[in-house]
Amino acid sequence: MTAKSATAAARATVYGYPRQGPNRELKKAIEGYWKGRVTADALRAGAAELRRNTWQQLADAGIHEVPTGDFSYYDHVLDTSVMVGAIPERHRDTFAADALDGYFSMARGTQDVAPLEMTKWFDTNYHYLVPELDPDTVFAADSAKQVAEFKEATALGLTARPVLVGPVTYLLLAKPAPGAPADFEPLTLLDRLLPVYAEVLAGLRAAGAEWVQLDEPALVQDRTAAELNAAGRAYRELGALTDRPKLLVASYFDRLGEALPVLAKAPVEGLALDFTEAAVGNLEDLAAVGGLPRKRLVAGVVNGRNIWVNDLEKSLATLGTLLGLAHRVDVAASCSLLHVPLDTTAERDIEPQILRWLAFARQKTAEIATLAKGLAHGTGAIIAELAANRADLASRAGSPITRDPAVRARAAAVTEADARRSQPYSERTAVQRAHLRLPLLPTTTIGSFPQTAELRTARADLRGGRIDTAGYEERIRAEIQEVISFQEKTGLDVLVHGEAERNDMVQYFAERLTGYLATQHGWVQSYGTRYVRPPILAGDIARPEPMTVRWTAYAQSLTDRPVKGMLTGPVTMLAWSFVRDDQPLGDTARQVALALRDEVNDLETAGTSVIQVDEPALRETLPLRTADRPAYLAWATEAFRLTTGGVRPGTQIHTHMCYAEFGDIVQAIDDLDADVISLEAARSRMQVARELAAHGYPREAGPGVYDIHSPRVPSAEEAAELLRTGLKAIPAERLWVNPDCGLKTRGWPETRSSLANLVAAARMVRGELPAS
Repeated sequence: MTAKSATAAARATVYGYPRQGPNRELKKAIEGYWKGRVTADALRAGAAELRRNTWQQLADAGIHEVPTGDFSYYDHVLDTSVMVGAIPERHRDTFAADALDGYFSMARGTQDVAPLEMTKWFDTNYHYLVPELDPDTVFAADSAKQVAEFKEATALGLTARPVLVGPVTYLLLAKPAPGAPADFEPLTLLDRLLPVYAEVLAGLRAAGAEWVQLDEPALVQDRTAAELNAAGRAYRELGALTDRPKLLVASYFDRLGEALPVLAKAPVEGLALDFTEAAVGNLEDLAAVGGLPRKRLVAGVVNGRNIWVNDLEKSLATLGTLLGLAHRVDVAASCSLLHVPLDTTAERDIEPQILRWLAFARQKTAEIATLAKGLAHGTGAIIAELAANRADLASRAGSPITRDPAVRARAAAVTEADARRSQPYSERTAVQRAHLRLPLLPTTTIGSFPQTAELRTARADLRGGRIDTAGYEERIRAEIQEVISFQEKTGLDVLVHGEAERNDMVQYFAERLTGYLATQHGWVQSYGTRYVRPPILAGDIARPEPMTVRWTAYAQSLTDRPVKGMLTGPVTMLAWSFVRDDQPLGDTARQVALALRDEVNDLETAGTSVIQVDEPALRETLPLRTADRPAYLAWATEAFRLTTGGVRPGTQIHTHMCYAEFGDIVQAIDDLDADVISLEAARSRMQVARELAAHGYPREAGPGVYDIHSPRVPSAEEAAELLRTGLKAIPAERLWVNPDCGLKTRGWPETRSSLANLVAAARMVRGELPAS
């Protein structure tokens, strides 16, 4: 590629960046504030320092235009609710008294006030707080955060671009508030919301913003004609404003599709599109609408959601094609870098050659800067970078880590019968009930119990050589004894061993399967101050030896009540890892399923009669476009059945899902053929129970009655009321009583109280049932 005058001003930019800091300083400061150890002023000062450091690092890496407004104490959608004044009535007094405490009250709730509902951000593992709106919602602009952060960046001498959630996506993500009419659609509030956005834009313009980015990822999903018309109207009105910055409308995660011509002809100055494999079709669609001859195009050619190095030559070819389709082309990642870890250089345990295959946020910014330089000045300006990149790509492609002939042969030999139980549920259930002898409304938990500081210290001491394996295992045995004893005394019916030995529900298994790489510092935000370290799926998957049997069998030896074996399912193992991009996901899922099948069978052989295979990511990984979903659901449900299909009829298979919209995958939930499913339901007031009933779901289900993502302790009556609501949809002989999710992030005092109330609620409602 040769340099062109039209590209001389090509800019490198990103849409957003990890918030936590190199050592998760933000998490520690916020949790310190919640515990009263950090003052509000200290929290704000620490956050400001993190923002300054991030912007300066981006600028030093060659990013010409840094994002502002993407930083958040908890969630950027919650920040948007504050920006437009959409504060639920139950939180207004707290928010008016102290904005910071009110903000965290909306996120986490208090003992007296429930938080906003939480769900997944499109098909990622990031959780956002769902806006609550009703026909009487009155919006009011509050752009103090957005303006202040923009000014912080420009005070450093940097070119900055504020990033906001767009008005159409904000309303499409919202839900009717409690008590709103059943047929209320938040998008009907668009005309009321647009003047507030106009006021925010005017404020940013007055502060000196030349460009503002409005994120509209909801438009990459299938949208009705009315929704597309609303998007067109929104950007005609915002574009017609005279007192505003230039507008860059951004989409990501998939092709823009039917919304592309709507935005291409809107009176905005720029569009940002995803040009990675996730959005195949955007380039052809852009050419079909005649390109953007008078607009800026920000081209997302570096994958912002995965961690493999970019193919620089392939991306340059894409950028070269785009040069003829827009007035100017700038270079970016496909989406915010919020979804990847911060820096590969912090990893000391990954082989240096393999580490060169990886690109975390800082490495991706370098790739973006390199591509912008090559676009502006030709490939001659980046010869060394291109040569190193070719070598890294070749190293990975030729590595023996990526292929195991035995694994591939086993996967190729799978038959349809391998993915089916030997008897249908209608016959299995009688065998299971006779064996387990559980009461109506049986109680259980989802699996994990609090991960105390003592447990984390024990793991750190083992890694650091301060205790030996025997000392560590003695600590784990003691914890399991305590957890089993507590559950028996509390009155739970089906117990768990508590997962004291596990660091994370995916990482624990990844560390015991071949083909995975584990990081030490690869933290990614899941929600609020909850960070996870997704492992890296680099090669073919096998299980060298049992992973959970020993501790599950030990727990069962301590009690006469059934103890569930606990595994993470194949789809979630993929969804919460950084997956390989050199083979179809379905092929990888089958490999993982076969490894887990061995574990399920070994658990059964060891005497475990209840086995839970969690698939919280089944809905999360659902393709955003309806046309792509059948193929995904076919391999995803097959992978689950392949994991569980080898057990006897009397072994009860559970699964678990949380914090997603389940209505559009109820058939897939049915196709899993699990005996029992537990799902998030507390914040949504049993919505999923109604969805299961509407589908005619024939199996047992446990819609959660205790929201574990909030520190508040629900009363027995509150849990009982949710249980009564559940009974309106699911008959008592098929209804379980459980929390929404695992208890790993909770403290012991609230856990004890909440589970005691949960058991009391089950007994209360059990006593209200008519005699059989």
